[in-house]
Amino acid sequence: MTTIKEMGRFCPTDHNGNILNDASLQNINPGFMKVIEETVEHYKAHLKEDLHSIYIRGSIPRGLGIEGVSDLDTIALTNKTTHDMDLGWVEKSERFLNSKYKCVDGVEFSFYSIDEALKTNHFSIIPFMIKTHSVCVYGDDVSVYLPEYKADIKLGNEHLVNLKRQIDQAKEDLDGNDDREDIVDCCRWIMKIIVRAGLALVIEKEAKYTRDLYPAYRLFAKHYPGKEPEMRQALQYAVDPVENPVEILGFLEGMGCWLTGEAEEWLDIHNLKRER
Repeated sequence: MTTIKEMGRFCPTDHNGNILNDASLQNINPGFMKVIEETVEHYKAHLKEDLHSIYIRGSIPRGLGIEGVSDLDTIALTNKTTHDMDLGWVEKSERFLNSKYKCVDGVEFSFYSIDEALKTNHFSIIPFMIKTHSVCVYGDDVSVYLPEYKADIKLGNEHLVNLKRQIDQAKEDLDGNDDREDIVDCCRWIMKIIVRAGLALVIEKEAKYTRDLYPAYRLFAKHYPGKEPEMRQALQYAVDPVENPVEILGFLEGMGCWLTGEAEEWLDIHNLKRER
């Protein structure tokens, strides 16, 4: 069993409460540089003139990457919409890089048009991630054109407005599933969502935000001590996912349903129309 590590931190903020980006090239462990460089080359070779810029997000550019454990999460901004591009090469490139580089647990490619990234008349997670959690490793950095973000109800809403749908989707994906790899991926995905949703419930009270799971769990437990064991279990599932769909479904029927109820009450106060 993987031991839960007491690591991670809340996002730094300025005197106005705006979230500061603590990702930088200088923070990246040199052991990750070769896989980053080759990932960039795959993007360039296949997208060519359709490629605008590439960003590394998550733990690695924040100096929290653990060799052999952390994923390499990337974002490519493109000059065309994804519907207008051939992305048939992506799975093959991910498979190749994952087999070649054991310093990361996996390489993830993702694509968003430059127009989509710069459309900020409503909250969207990709501009937020570029502005607050990513470093540009190729092309022109668009973060300077993006608005400031705070740890407030807009950010909390992002984690709660779709929570019921996401949990229902996980239940559907797990029901009758016998694909071990798929079950593990689903377990890790939905448990991360649950832990971050727990933080979102108290974001207005604390004015703190983090993508890191351990501090998110601790802040939730501060306000919901009676639910601390269940949220710790969600954290355990996120870092050490299980292959038993019945076990995961049982947890989602219990803690998942309770959390969904709390989210609905939160939304009744802050977002009655359930808008993004």
